[in-house]
Amino acid sequence: MQTYAMPEWVRSRILRRRATVFAHQYIAAAKSALVVIDMQTYFCAPGQPSETPAAREIVGAINRMASRLRAAGGAVIWVQTSSARALERWANHHRHDLSAERAARRIAGLAEGSEGFALYRGLEARPEDVYVKKATYSALIQDSSTLEAELRARRVESLLIAGTTTNVCCESTARDAMLLDFRVIVLSDATAAATPEEHVASLNNIALYFGDVMTVSGAEERLSA
Repeated sequence: MQTYAMPEWVRSRILRRRATVFAHQYIAAAKSALVVIDMQTYFCAPGQPSETPAAREIVGAINRMASRLRAAGGAVIWVQTSSARALERWANHHRHDLSAERAARRIAGLAEGSEGFALYRGLEARPEDVYVKKATYSALIQDSSTLEAELRARRVESLLIAGTTTNVCCESTARDAMLLDFRVIVLSDATAAATPEEHVASLNNIALYFGDVMTVSGAEERLSA
């Protein structure tokens, strides 16, 4: 599992602007949602085009946080990338940033109903959970998904973000969440990136500018009904 220890320089800079390292001294479960990003076969399983091996190691941590938050009265939201609108909503990315072969594999691999689109095996998703499909890296940028509407309907104030990859879809969603005035927590041991270096760099940036970065245990300690 990719680890994270907040560097002293990050801690010091946070403490220049507020009295505590973590803005969340407690987490009100009823006003919180665990938002699990892209824990799909396409991104997690061995041999898949966008496999992130470290994502397989965070399944247990995600299940644990989901179970605790549900029990305390919070929401669990599974966000899955779908390629259904890839050439409509995100055409330039697929036509210019990816090779034709890579774009075709992505569109096929993330088609709804495909093996790649499904949640990765071992994740303990429940019927009562919320399921959201997104078109772009961020689930909260305009016209990517219905996530914001789901959060507003439930009067969610704090998002606990988990999933893969830390520095792409998780960070993109965290940034937009903060800019939409949600409070953000990124779970350092329930997120994963392609390399440890990318994981750590992303978490440092999030801690400095976009939200709290804490472990699942840290979140559990702060959880209240």
